[in-house]
Amino acid sequence: MSKSGSEKIKKVVLAYSGGLDTSIILTWLKETYGCEVVTFTADLGQGEELEPAREKALKLGIAPENIFIEDLREEFVRDYVFPMFRANAIYEGVYLLGTSIARPLISKRQIEIAKQTGADAVCHGATGKGNDQVRFEIGYYALEPSIKIIAPWREWEFKGREDLIDYARKHQIPIAKDKEGEAPFSVDANLLHSSSEGKVLEDPNVEAPPVVFQRSVSPQEAPDKPTEVVIGFERGDAVSLNGEPVSPATLLSRLNDLGRDNGIGRVDMVEGRFVGMKSRGVYETPGGTILLHAHRAMESLTLDRGAMHLKDELMPRYAELIYNGFWFSPEREMLQAAIDHSQGDVEGEVRLKLYKGNVIVTGRKSAKSLYDPELVTFEDDRGAYDQRDAEGFIRLNALRLRTLEMRRRRSS
Repeated sequence: MSKSGSEKIKKVVLAYSGGLDTSIILTWLKETYGCEVVTFTADLGQGEELEPAREKALKLGIAPENIFIEDLREEFVRDYVFPMFRANAIYEGVYLLGTSIARPLISKRQIEIAKQTGADAVCHGATGKGNDQVRFEIGYYALEPSIKIIAPWREWEFKGREDLIDYARKHQIPIAKDKEGEAPFSVDANLLHSSSEGKVLEDPNVEAPPVVFQRSVSPQEAPDKPTEVVIGFERGDAVSLNGEPVSPATLLSRLNDLGRDNGIGRVDMVEGRFVGMKSRGVYETPGGTILLHAHRAMESLTLDRGAMHLKDELMPRYAELIYNGFWFSPEREMLQAAIDHSQGDVEGEVRLKLYKGNVIVTGRKSAKSLYDPELVTFEDDRGAYDQRDAEGFIRLNALRLRTLEMRRRRSS
């Protein structure tokens, strides 16, 4: 039964993983809207073989010219992850925004493919309770204000997993044996992180079972010997690992391996979703956690105190914009311009030790360093800092507090 009238869709670009849910959506789109479907599958480093997505789309009746599978790993890290890490962005104190930062790139490519193929609509598989529906759709509208959006989870009448399985069987959609039952938790993954939530994780007072963790060994099982690593920076971006220049995606992938082996980057949090509810998520961001510590260490040596403190004040707002889906907003771009300007002299090398879940900074050096040993040493033999100057500095800064206290005494 196809929809008609104002909802008439001619061609839609579907964000397609090749999994059961999006395969059901693919078939449902054709049946419900009577439209042509274009599938878009993005390789963001989720660690899955994506060619089966092409084969499955073909079996479900998608024309070869309407199947797009793209390796976006370098663009993802270079143009999305790295700009975010220049800001040291963290949401609600612990979340490194691994899912959030992937959505604008997927949205951008969907819109570009829609224009390329003449599609008048786009479709995603996000549920009506989560943040991703907001992130995808705000991205779509920001890039193409007139685009039509289909969100099946807000439209169809399926009540649960059994309804989906029945629909798949009825329409001869292949079902992997491990997909026939209820999944113990849902997973989203890319090169920056993996995110697990739902089902066995819904009670925030119950410890996450070991099976949840897919990207890191437990800190208790990590090696008893520290792993040493040196990360090189230019203009705030990591550009080398242990002295070897590497591409953004290669660097993050290698840091992921190092973090995984040393139990780095596990986070179990209850977060405030943009749609209003609290949710419990378990995140693994091994390489990103290392990168964050290294970048902050590099800034500590090369960034002026005022600039650093202002960045730290702006960061929560910047992180919230990304979390809520406003990557393409003018305010995010304004903040990004200020953040990027601050990174001009953030260059050099940071030395770290990775040990049982910990990232330990052991050294940092830079030709642009603001650290002057002749100023901080107690053995000042050139008069670079006159300690007597501190007396007036202190008295001036204390003046308003002294004035307030004198008024209090007069009034008591």
